[in-house]
Amino acid sequence: MNMSSKKRMAAVALTVAALSLGSIGVASADHKGAAKSASHDAKRAAHKAAHDSQHAAKEAVVVATIGVDAATIKTRLAAGESLATIAGAKKDALIAALVAFRTKNIDERVAAGTMTPAQATAKKANLTAHVTERVNAVGGKGMGHKGPKPPKGPKPPKAPRP
Repeated sequence: MNMSSKKRMAAVALTVAALSLGSIGVASADHKGAAKSASHDAKRAAHKAAHDSQHAAKEAVVVATIGVDAATIKTRLAAGESLATIAGAKKDALIAALVAFRTKNIDERVAAGTMTPAQATAKKANLTAHVTERVNAVGGKGMGHKGPKPPKGPKPPKAPRP
């Protein structure tokens, strides 16, 4: 073998070794990605469960305060009524119960260390006004924390450029 052949053999051997190590690294990274994904999915499921539990607890407060079953409340909200209208004379009691519920949640978050006392004070400062606004708001189909959805259909044509 001449020197050129030895260099080629060495280059091929180095390339094979590098590719082998690279594929091991990719496989290892893929395994870590799968572990991260599983961890993320578990955290997401736990967050959703906590959110659903919180929503059910708030719904129970509303039902207990107003004295109307949840299905009727949901139907009337979808028909365009506000919680204030549904509550009638119990509107002030509903607002007080929801403010107490939210205050308790804020205090729990401070105790758990997920909210600072300063953040809690800021949230509590506007709490009654915020709850009153939500109780008086008219919701319905398509309404949520992001507001009404735009109508579906073809978009209007763009104006010609000058």
